[in-house]
Amino acid sequence: MANSPGSNPISHGSSLGAPLLIPSKEPGWDSGPGSEPQKVCVDDMLQNYCGEFGYWQLKHFVLTSLAWALEAFHTMVMIFADRDPGWRCVGGLGCDEKESNVCGLEPGSWEWEGGPGSSTVAQWGLVCGQKYKVGLVQALFFGGCMIGAGVFGHLSDSKLGRKGSLTAVCILNAIFGCLTSLAPDYSTYLLLRFVTGFSTGGVGLCSFVLATEPVGPTKRGVAGMSTFYFFSTGIALLSGIAYIFPSWRALYVASSIPSILFLVLVVPFISESPRWYLVRGKMNEAMKIMRTIANANGHHLPDGVSLALDDEANDASNGNQIWKAATVEKEAISGSIVDVIRSPITRIRLFLAVGINFTCSVVYYGLSLNVVNLETNLYLTVLLNAVAEMPAFTITAVLLDKFGRKPLAIGTQWFSAIFCFMGSLTGNVGISKVIRMCCGLLGIFGMAGTYNLLFIYTAELFPTVVRNAALGSATQAAQMGAILAPFVVILGGGFPFLVFGVCGLIGGMLASYLPETLNKPLYDTMTGLEEGELA
Repeated sequence: MANSPGSNPISHGSSLGAPLLIPSKEPGWDSGPGSEPQKVCVDDMLQNYCGEFGYWQLKHFVLTSLAWALEAFHTMVMIFADRDPGWRCVGGLGCDEKESNVCGLEPGSWEWEGGPGSSTVAQWGLVCGQKYKVGLVQALFFGGCMIGAGVFGHLSDSKLGRKGSLTAVCILNAIFGCLTSLAPDYSTYLLLRFVTGFSTGGVGLCSFVLATEPVGPTKRGVAGMSTFYFFSTGIALLSGIAYIFPSWRALYVASSIPSILFLVLVVPFISESPRWYLVRGKMNEAMKIMRTIANANGHHLPDGVSLALDDEANDASNGNQIWKAATVEKEAISGSIVDVIRSPITRIRLFLAVGINFTCSVVYYGLSLNVVNLETNLYLTVLLNAVAEMPAFTITAVLLDKFGRKPLAIGTQWFSAIFCFMGSLTGNVGISKVIRMCCGLLGIFGMAGTYNLLFIYTAELFPTVVRNAALGSATQAAQMGAILAPFVVILGGGFPFLVFGVCGLIGGMLASYLPETLNKPLYDTMTGLEEGELA
């Protein structure tokens, strides 16, 4: 297994205690043997010279992670837009407000509270025999997310980059969200929600990778875990926005405007990932960002220190290569999901990550639907559900660097599974109903920690050149789980809890086969990962 960053100069190009080499007389000089610039990987440069999480990283992290709130707006808006509004009798025969639904009532004897524009259900009569259409909208949205995660995962690793892909998905979200408010019929609405899901699927993974790649290895775990606070905060804010804008058409506009504000007020102040520049052969741009990070954090990056890919740093440390200049443009290195599958190391990791993300998503979204469907105030319920997840993020972040990724991934899933199994054994009457509700809350508490952890864990399992492609595949698996979750919930009774418990148990078992990534380097290339893991 590879050593921790900076602990092995042969593996990583430098050590934390290594003395600084004499800087070159000027950038770009050609050096001879024994006097070439010091070649270091991104992790070592952050640790030794730039700072792992200083002012620059904090500002960049906060600005980039705001995109998670945008994803929450576009994902959870369906809870309010597609809600089943209340109804009331308008006089005459054939109407009894004691009825649980309107299916048996005489037409014209009742009306929707808030009018037909209060939700899509009231707008197009999606009740009784048409109720399945509400579930179809949700399923197709997550289907779009699944496709978008794969497409933008590849684009962010290749041509568009992390920042370019994030900009693209935010533009599409703003356009599709506003167009959805103008949908004249259900079919158009269904199509627009699908394409919105397509663009939304790339928001989280692009934002996550862009926010965490410039962070040093010892701070990356906590930083990665903290991104989900922005998602939960977005859900909480959406509750307030939905309360202010009760009309579903106005709500779609109001939830799309933040994407426009993000593009205008935030994106110009976000930097591209230096790791992406490095693997694309753009050495000048990569070094420029690293110097900016060092200066903003109050450090100095000597001219004699040069950025290199992990496999190049390994070769230079072993004396196999003469390093020219850090400013020389190098050939771009690209990768795809095919490269992930070809490598025995990453292939196994990918299959395990896909399985864990799928089972985790079934439990997370399934339990979320159970909590939201409680017969309470919808706005308050969604708000409390979002707030309840935050302690799980905090606890997981605190324990992340103490116990490692692997034990937490196993423990949080099995914690959730235990309470899901308990919920499947309780009834739904009297005190048993309260116990089942508590089991559901504790189940989602544990799985929220897992869902958060999986992003940072999955990102650390794969090198920069294919990181977003692999993360996109894992996200696609999670979206498949999200599509399946509502159908499990429909079965009712204790059976959904039993399914969630089994998924949590299986997910924990799969996680036990993953390697630990705590204090391991964030590799840049497939070669660097293979050499580092076999060292």
